[in-house]
Amino acid sequence: MSTTTLDRLRELLEPVVSTLGVDLEEVSLTPAGKRRVLRVMVAADGGVDLDKVAEVSRAVSDVLDPSDVLGSLPYLLEVTTPGVDRPLTLERHWRRAADRLVLVQLHDGGTVTGRIGASDAEGVELDVDGTPRRLTWDEVAKAVVQVEFNRKGKDSATNAETEQDDEDDDTGVEHDTDADDTMDEEA
Repeated sequence: MSTTTLDRLRELLEPVVSTLGVDLEEVSLTPAGKRRVLRVMVAADGGVDLDKVAEVSRAVSDVLDPSDVLGSLPYLLEVTTPGVDRPLTLERHWRRAADRLVLVQLHDGGTVTGRIGASDAEGVELDVDGTPRRLTWDEVAKAVVQVEFNRKGKDSATNAETEQDDEDDDTGVEHDTDADDTMDEEA
């Protein structure tokens, strides 16, 4: 079985980002004119701040520069965090979204909207209009956190913090490479 470039990238980058205390969520490589965009998505319990994104970006760059995994074509390195519209696909995604409102599409065709409670290896507890409901992972077809602008029961200071957190979810640090794979860091 052949190994794809994305598999090789994931294999190269996963240990690097995990030593920095973050999880490698996604790696994508897309053409962009004469260059390629390498997007590395990371997340962690408690979130990832801009300083951590910059630290991950430098570490990834340091590992990619001497490697031949991307060949000689130039690339733009973009390190980012998942936005609020990212589907919840792993137990850790659910854990990190605890107390958030989620829309769940079920495999049987139904939908459930509820607030995320505890999650474990078997499933998740939801608060559906004050009634607890347990879903197993086998029942969940797709789940996405819902954006709440005026959450009932929360004061305005908490809402302002939540909105700021949501805005921070798509921050990223980019690196650009020349044809000879040297990195120009832009902070």
